[in-house]
Amino acid sequence: MSGPAVAAVDGRALGGLLRVVVTRPANLAAAKAAVDQVVDAVDVAASRFRDDSELSNLNAKPEREVIVSALLGKLIAAALRGARLTGGAVDPTVGSALKLAGYDVDFAYVPEDGMAIDLVVSRIPGWQAIEFDEAARSVRVPRGVELDLGATAKALTADLAAAAALTAAGGGGVLVSLGGDIAVAGEPPAEGWTIQASEDSGAPIDEREETISITAGGIATSSTTVRRWTRGGVALHHIIDPSTGLPSDGPWRTATVLAGMCVDANIASTAAIVMGARAVSWLEEHRLPARLVDRAGTVHRVSGWPTPS
Repeated sequence: MSGPAVAAVDGRALGGLLRVVVTRPANLAAAKAAVDQVVDAVDVAASRFRDDSELSNLNAKPEREVIVSALLGKLIAAALRGARLTGGAVDPTVGSALKLAGYDVDFAYVPEDGMAIDLVVSRIPGWQAIEFDEAARSVRVPRGVELDLGATAKALTADLAAAAALTAAGGGGVLVSLGGDIAVAGEPPAEGWTIQASEDSGAPIDEREETISITAGGIATSSTTVRRWTRGGVALHHIIDPSTGLPSDGPWRTATVLAGMCVDANIASTAAIVMGARAVSWLEEHRLPARLVDRAGTVHRVSGWPTPS
């Protein structure tokens, strides 16, 4: 993510790495401040690791109608839209399943290893159980259901932050990367935004790695190789298969997808991990270029993802 006449600043946000890049270097500080404001607002609204977050308050009031803020309403709407588009492969009612798998605190504090835990196949409640009136911003969560918006919230945050940063920078071009979720806005550099296709968003830039250039939209990577931990010698990860309530065990260890918005790319990359083999036809049907890496490390490029020259 580099090129002539750009400036970048790195940091941490929402439990992962943050990078802001602008094509008007003099306005980098203003762009970063705008990104920080969006990120902080999302954290207060939708973190399941903060007792004082709006989402925690919602989860603590089962079977009650709760009027949520415009921001949380937008995040919930995106999560439910992702569920509809993927036939439930991406589902925000996986909160309890994530906790049972050991992901019950911010990932920075999840122990890498620990005692064995009982993992029982159990279909999660499902997104259809959520009563949500988008216009009224009213939500009703059934008892026993815990919303987790992580699959889409971070990506939508990247989209919102890129738009805010572009306004703060007074034009030009902006790239915002939140972990594996990248959104761009405005006028790109002449050669486009060059992005390294890595399984780990924290991997250093390496000229030997595959890269892709984009001029608009977003790109997202979902992987079972990064947010991992073990319990009783069993490797676990954060991408839950809603049909079992357990970490997905399909053929893909990493999926990277391009789309018109980062949130749509994230919906598709997460769904690809969960869908497994049928993800190829689904991605092609929706004309979403994707780079899938199987468990052996073999790269599969589908739906128009470019082959390196």
